[in-house]
Amino acid sequence: MFTALEATTPTAPGGQLILAALVGIAVIVLLITRFKLHPFLALTIGSLLVGVIGRMNLAEMLDSYSSGVGATVASVGVLIALGAIIGKLLADSGGADRIVDTLVGKASPRALPWAMALVGAIIGLPMFFEIGLVLLVPVILLVSRRSKLPLMRVGIPALAGLSTMHAMVPPHPGPLAAIGLLRADLGATLGLGILIAVPTVIIAGPLFSTLAARWVPVEAPDLFMDTDAEGRSGIAPRRPGFAMTMVTVLLPVVLMMGKAVADIFTSEGSTVRDVLDFIGQPMFALLITALLAIFTLGRASGLDKDAISDSIGNALPPIAGILLIVAAGGGFKQVLIDTGIADLLAHGINSSHLSPLLMAWLVAVAIRLATGSATVATVTTAGILEPVAASLPPTQAALMVLAVGSGSVFFSHVNDAGFWLIKEYFGVSVGQNIKTWSVMESILSVTGLVLVLLVSVVV
Repeated sequence: MFTALEATTPTAPGGQLILAALVGIAVIVLLITRFKLHPFLALTIGSLLVGVIGRMNLAEMLDSYSSGVGATVASVGVLIALGAIIGKLLADSGGADRIVDTLVGKASPRALPWAMALVGAIIGLPMFFEIGLVLLVPVILLVSRRSKLPLMRVGIPALAGLSTMHAMVPPHPGPLAAIGLLRADLGATLGLGILIAVPTVIIAGPLFSTLAARWVPVEAPDLFMDTDAEGRSGIAPRRPGFAMTMVTVLLPVVLMMGKAVADIFTSEGSTVRDVLDFIGQPMFALLITALLAIFTLGRASGLDKDAISDSIGNALPPIAGILLIVAAGGGFKQVLIDTGIADLLAHGINSSHLSPLLMAWLVAVAIRLATGSATVATVTTAGILEPVAASLPPTQAALMVLAVGSGSVFFSHVNDAGFWLIKEYFGVSVGQNIKTWSVMESILSVTGLVLVLLVSVVV
């Protein structure tokens, strides 16, 4: 998910590569939904099947799958584990309860989905989606239980806020990379990004959540925490203060934001930039936050050393299956990349005669569907369209960045690690996840494109 897509030489004719991708995805869905096979095994079988149909030899196929698994675990596995530790401490200390009490106390049930969208947007601004998700999951689950609202009514708005920031608004890494490759103006992209992101979050989040809650009327599962009949959690003698809890939760946001700002405004090689780059790396930012949470959440709430150790230990078993599924999804993605499917789709669209903004969206959609990675889709599409953007005025180049970002999140499905994270965290089936999360991502993507095209007519 954090890796760049490298140029590949197709291993088979174009028609056969498209067939390989379609058959692989269909088999994965069939094995999971019809035969109830664990997603880890289904993704592994699907990966090998894509390799066989795509004419990869056995050694190439195994190397591709293994490298995808290894890269995903290295880049995301540690982040998920650290995020789970923070989430468990947040729950056991009563810190999540404190945030929930404040949200529920200040907002009416009608306003809660809007509040969750705002929280998701703030948390997701400088973070990769997966990091923001693991930090927000305890809050989403508790808000749903305490407010008695369906899980999707509060979960979808938070996810919409996270995903929109991930796709469109700098200083998130994806948009920043696209800005550099397409030579767009940062200020113009930031201003237009916020202008387009706000209505996009509203439509894909609070508004769509009313339908999602009807389509999939599920309750919040007891993941990371045990809750009573009132939806209250926590094993600590007392709860940490709201201010200290928010400082802890937002610390990785601040650290990563500092890194992004330093990369923009400070000179390369300066001491300030080096320090902020180091502590703003996602793994280090979450490690610092996990260590801080031991004191600000654990000790501050009256938990002793043994209780804190148990809390940290108990955070890891629930995510073991998630890590395996996410890793297998990374292996499937890498096989798709190494067969040359993503390049084939992108270059085919790029050779057509379409408007630059629509072309940017379509190329990003094709790579997103083929690889499952929004970041890969953003960076690769920006690289492909760099010659096109060179002839555009600054405002149009900024809109192209936003068109690419919108396309990069279209219809998350079985080759996207985020798809499996949300399915497992929310305790829903593949079909239910498609009807909620995948549809939400598609609404977000199409809404972003429509708004980009409308703004392009005005400016």
